Amino acid sequence: MNPALLEGHSLRIAVEGCGHGTLDAIYASVKKAAGVRGWDGVDLLIIGGDFQAVRNASDLTVMSCPVKYREIGDFYKYYSGVNTAPYLTIFVGGNHEASSHLWELFYGGWVAPNIYYMGAANVVRLGGVRIAGMSGIWKGYNYNKHHYERLPYNQDDIKSIYHVREIDIRKLLQLRSQIDIGISHDWPRAIENHGNLRALFSAKPDFEQESKDGTLGNQAASYVMDRLRPPYWFAAHMHCKFSATKTYEDVVPTKATNGSDSTGEDGRNGTKDLNVAAVAHNADEIDLDMDDDDGSPQPTTASEALPATNEDEINLDDDEFVAATPQVSSVPSDLRAQLPAAFTKPLRPTDKKPKYSSPPEVTNKTVRFLALDKCLPGRKFLQLMEIHPHESVTNIPLPETRAKILFEYDPEWLAITRVFNSHIVLGNKFAPVSPDLGEYHYRPQIEKELEWVNENIVKKGKLEIPCNFTLTAPIFELGMPEVINESPLEYDNPQMQQFCDLVGIENKFSATEEEREQRIKNGPTPAEERRNNGFRRGGGRGRGRGRGSRGGGRGRGRGW
Repeated sequence: MNPALLEGHSLRIAVEGCGHGTLDAIYASVKKAAGVRGWDGVDLLIIGGDFQAVRNASDLTVMSCPVKYREIGDFYKYYSGVNTAPYLTIFVGGNHEASSHLWELFYGGWVAPNIYYMGAANVVRLGGVRIAGMSGIWKGYNYNKHHYERLPYNQDDIKSIYHVREIDIRKLLQLRSQIDIGISHDWPRAIENHGNLRALFSAKPDFEQESKDGTLGNQAASYVMDRLRPPYWFAAHMHCKFSATKTYEDVVPTKATNGSDSTGEDGRNGTKDLNVAAVAHNADEIDLDMDDDDGSPQPTTASEALPATNEDEINLDDDEFVAATPQVSSVPSDLRAQLPAAFTKPLRPTDKKPKYSSPPEVTNKTVRFLALDKCLPGRKFLQLMEIHPHESVTNIPLPETRAKILFEYDPEWLAITRVFNSHIVLGNKFAPVSPDLGEYHYRPQIEKELEWVNENIVKKGKLEIPCNFTLTAPIFELGMPEVINESPLEYDNPQMQQFCDLVGIENKFSATEEEREQRIKNGPTPAEERRNNGFRRGGGRGRGRGRGSRGGGRGRGRGW
């Protein structure tokens, strides 16, 4: 890879959909596609989630996946140093992740040399290009909760830890300057309305009604996209290829904003196939839509062809959470009113949009959205393109060439992190969440902290992200069993402490050995009450068919 920014300081970027632990194949595909273009590599590879940074078999026990389908994947070779990532790689978290590993790097960090996790939410800069990322998927009933999951996890924790939380989105909504790239695992809600709906619903008719109902996609991602309006937004999750162009303030859609035409996995130029890619059914795929539900239609969209149902496939919506039948409380209302707030049943979250309009500093009016499939033969999982920083990002002229493309922290994001660190609460499901007081309340605080960042980080030349990867958990070796029952341990990751020291905030993710031992001794918190032995079997509006090419019903199952 040539470290200099070429062709007017453009970044050569590869974007891949879901990772699913197939790093060897992904890197080989990038190399092949780059070669077709005449490139010697790319400056950056973006992976849209379900990365599966599995270090060992214990990490697999807390990944949302059936036991019989646990696979160690390729990542452990990059974690151990046997293989090295040939390109700088960044990724957001999805809903099938080694959650115990990613939890160590809540603010972002290296999961392996040259492979960077964006954290729960983050903004970084590469060669002047600002990249914002958010991890997880939308589940409205957990949106207004803290990050309460902490090892040892119960089965509910394993399926909720990757749900998007409001506090992380609130931080992203404080950004006021132009972002170039946005990344989420799930699609921003209703983005399908800005693409080829006819082709989408022709390939996947089950999702037409949910699109009409306005329940298709990640509501939080749409909040961020509508405020920040990056020229590009990349996503995955649905295991299909789909593109859309969303414009604001009656701007006429354009073919491109500040990047060249993208390419398919074979590296050829062209944009005519950037709509919906129909996918033939793979009999070996497993339906992994494991997410519990609150009874409302959840984010759903796809573009695979619909074959007949395969009876051998596993419908993982069978472990969908079903709340117990409501019962009348035996405690008189006057006594209930005297109980602490923790005893009060939380109000059901709503989709009420936060009052954040796009700031005047955000000048881009057209967002090009692209979702990609997972890395399998015949799938549309890879796209190559060149991207320039948006013209409003900097007023400082760039030199003709650079000796190195800098991978840096973003000063504005660091200031926001300082402001909101005190709002982060860990391990307490019932702690009250601080209300969103709006940007006019937080703006003076952010501006004050930005002065601190400029004095203590920017002027001291500490913006570049250090290559400080450190092994924390034991390494998997060939011959070891991939399926075990031993849960992972919680580790202090030195990267987290170094970041907190740099930014001058408390490291809330650190714990003493005594604290960890006590949590292990106490065991997982009790799971919430379920009916029908905790499982829903058949009938109803089950979500176990669909994205994974299952056919039938209104299902939303994603193939593994």
